[in-house]
This record gives sequence, structure tokens and C-alpha cells, in this order.
Amino acid sequence: MNKTAIIFKHEFLTLIRRTGFIIMTVAIPLLALVFIAGGEILSAITGGEPGPADTVEIGYVDPSSVISGHEEQGFIKFIRFESIEAANSNLVAGDIAEYIVIDPDYLDSGAVARFTPSRELEVPGDRFVAIRDFLLDNLLGPAVSPDLLDRAKAPVNLSSIRVDPATGLPSEDQGGFAALVLPYLFSILLVMAIFTSSGYLLQGLAEEKENRVMEVLLSSVSARELITGKVLGLGAAGLAQMAVWLLSARFLADMASQNFADVLGALEVSVYFVTVALAYFIMGYLLYAIIMAAVGSITSTVRESQQLATIFSLLAVSPLWGLVFLVENPDHPAAVFLTLFPFTAPIATIIRIGATEVPLWQIAASMGLMAATTIGLLLLSAKVFRAFLLMYGKTPKLGEIVRMLRQA
Repeated sequence: MNKTAIIFKHEFLTLIRRTGFIIMTVAIPLLALVFIAGGEILSAITGGEPGPADTVEIGYVDPSSVISGHEEQGFIKFIRFESIEAANSNLVAGDIAEYIVIDPDYLDSGAVARFTPSRELEVPGDRFVAIRDFLLDNLLGPAVSPDLLDRAKAPVNLSSIRVDPATGLPSEDQGGFAALVLPYLFSILLVMAIFTSSGYLLQGLAEEKENRVMEVLLSSVSARELITGKVLGLGAAGLAQMAVWLLSARFLADMASQNFADVLGALEVSVYFVTVALAYFIMGYLLYAIIMAAVGSITSTVRESQQLATIFSLLAVSPLWGLVFLVENPDHPAAVFLTLFPFTAPIATIIRIGATEVPLWQIAASMGLMAATTIGLLLLSAKVFRAFLLMYGKTPKLGEIVRMLRQA
């Protein structure tokens, strides 16, 4: 067995036996299981029917005389009061949850004032719907049929169907919220897996350098063999972690009941998506692992290594900060740039795949640029290793780094 393979085996086995790595690998599926179990328990408690169990009483004052009845609206009951003072005293006494006052010129202004004892960011959706339907029933009920009145309350049941431009037929990939859920969750797992593995690489190099173990290692193996074995070994551990998460996700999706059927039932994990996602995981890991290796060789302590590595970590997750923009504008030039820019490509591309059909040329160009950047950084990191791996005592300044790299 050659030296690179020995280092690969050692790093892989060491990482997968770490308590922190095991906890991280197991914690994600366990949290999802708790979430699903919580939904099942909540559904059992409520009997599978959402909404309040008790009747809510809302008072109303009608100087406009537009209300003639229809005071039962689902679980909400409207109670008439002849004056604002009477309604207000019942509200203070806790006999009603809130009350509304219909403007005397309501037919011209549509003005309705709502009085409630609690602070709210906005009117709760169920209360707004009940008040709206209460007014519609009284305004239109005497003049139109019940079917027409029901349609007036819900005039549109809109569905969007994507047409395949090539065939003119409904596309198999309809997109929508469900299509975005999987790329978003996968991008989160991608970030966690990449930085778990590359973070251990950074920490290991810094500790070995700080404890002078590196001197012993480099007396037996070359710098190239050392970094290659470490990067590949930790990368294999990260890939194994991703495999556990994906297999768990498939198992947990099958366990989810009708509580999540609207979302989970529409999820489609295509071979294309899995292939692209795994390719970006491998390339993203190699890119950031090489960067972390260079950072670990330059800095003199673990703390300094972690502080410097934070800059690259923030750069990698930056597409998540603009998640709403990427989802709403997946074909914007800025979104295309984030796909082509090697340091943001893994996350940006995965998110865009959930929102639109990313052209193959953009994915190919993105991977090509990532590969070229990785190779370039690998060559540069070899120089960094030779120049700084055995340097102790202080972290060199930027000018010193440039000068020593030119001499390496």
C-alpha cells in the first residue's frame, strides 16, 4: 500500500470515529424524525382537522344597517350590539374576543374598524375571512343564489401548468414550491457536509503544525502525498455522510403521513438532480478542502486558521442570503454569475435547479471553471505547503506570502 493510500485510510477512519462527526451524521435524520413524529402526534390530538375547537364570539355594531343575519361563520359567531360602548364593555369583561364597527357610510367607503385587546402584526387570516364572508352574506345573500354567493367568496381556484416548449404538451417537471424544497434542503446539507469535512482538515493541519507533529510526518512522506491523502480521505468521509443523509431522507419521506402529503407527494428526486448535486459536492469539497489546507499551512494556531477560514465559508454560503432573489429571478445575470463563479457555484446552481431549468451549457461551464480553479489552487497550495508548512511562531503577512510564493 503506497503512502497516499495509508494517509487516506487513516484520515477516513479517524474522522468517521470522531464523536462530533457521528453526532452530526445522526442528528439530522433524528431531527427530521422528531418533526414527522410531532406532526403525527398533533394530527392525532386534533383529530386530523385543523382549526380551533371552540366557538369564537365577535361583536359587531352596525350603524349602516346592512346586517340582517348570517351571524354563524364556521367556528366564529357574530353578536350584535346596539352601541360601541356596549360592545367595548363586553370586550373588557372578556365576554367577546373582539368587535367590529361598520361605518355608517359603509356602502360608499367599505370602512370597517376592528377592536381587539391583543397586539397583532396583522389581522389573523381566519378572522379576516370570517368578517369578509359575514359582510358578503349580508350584502349579497338576499339577491343571489347560494351557489353564486359561494363562488363570490372564492372566485378563483387557480392552477399553473408548465408547457414544454419543444412538444407543446404539459411538462413532466412542473416546478412549484415542492420542486424548490429538495434543492433548498440539499444545499443546506451540501454546505454542512463540505465544511464538516474541510473543517476537520483545517483543524487537523493546524493542530499537527502547532504540535510539531508535521515535522515527523514530512520526514516520512512528501507534502504532495500528505495533502492528497488528507483531502481524499476526509472527502470520502463527507461523501459517506451525504449518503447516510440521502438514504435517511428517502426512508423518512416514506414514513411521512398525509400531514405532509401535499409537499412530499409532489417531490420528485430525478437521477439528473442527484447526479448534478453529487458532482457539485465532490468539486465543491475539493475546492474548499484545498483552500483550507493552504490556510492551515499558513497560520500558526488553530484559532487563527478558523478565523481566516471564516472568510471563505461566508463566500460559499452567500447564495443562501439571496435565496428569495434567486428563486424569483433564477435567470437574472446575477444568478448566472453566481452559477459560473467557482466559489458560489455549488449552492447557487442547486437552488436555481429548483426554480428553473438551468441550461446545460451553464452547468458545464460552471463545472469547467470549478475544475480549472481547483487545479490552479492545487498548484498554488503545493507552493504554500513547501514554503509555510514548517514555519512556526507567527502568521506571515500578505507581502511575505507573495514574496515567498515567488521564491518557491
